[in-house]
Amino acid sequence: MAGRTEGEVLADLKASLGDAAGSFAAAGDADFKRHLRVALVAMQEKRPRTLVGEVQLTADQPSYSLAAVPAFAAYKSLIWGGKRIRPWEPFYPGALPRVQAVQDSGSYTLFFDPPPSSAHVAAFGTACKFWYWAEHSLGATAAACTLAAADLPLLVLRAQAEAMRELSLRNSQKVVQMRDGYSGAPRNVTPAALYAALLKEWQDAR
Repeated sequence: MAGRTEGEVLADLKASLGDAAGSFAAAGDADFKRHLRVALVAMQEKRPRTLVGEVQLTADQPSYSLAAVPAFAAYKSLIWGGKRIRPWEPFYPGALPRVQAVQDSGSYTLFFDPPPSSAHVAAFGTACKFWYWAEHSLGATAAACTLAAADLPLLVLRAQAEAMRELSLRNSQKVVQMRDGYSGAPRNVTPAALYAALLKEWQDAR
């Protein structure tokens, strides 16, 4: 995956905002980084990232920390328990537990209802693998970028929309100029109107 660094994407974002970039003066590019964080979360919906996670099961234990699962955003489905054992076959462990991810104080736990039984663990093993949706990220190196190069303009577009949303809350009537993320042509319009237009453009993109 030919990605870009966070610094390069920040530079693209600031350049695309035109004179509107001057409205964001926080130290260390904190404003622009905030816009990118919002855009990265939104890109989880636009370009879902699916990874495999694993927890070690203990019979009759219902919950398992996901702190060690990288970039966990949401639970998807079980891989564990996929070996088909029919009810009339020997060692049938019973129906699989229902599984969901529960968030508490910023950390996630995988919760089994009912807890996996000793029969489940004997039949399917203690290594419980599952599919999950993962967060997108940028970093100091191109290798840390989880988005395809072709999707980076979409990321910048969504960050532009977030910047205009913030500006619209400050002064909805002030006209600003910024540059289109695709054509480079200037746009002159109020932040509120730009926010609506940019968000729709992002939502309609495929």
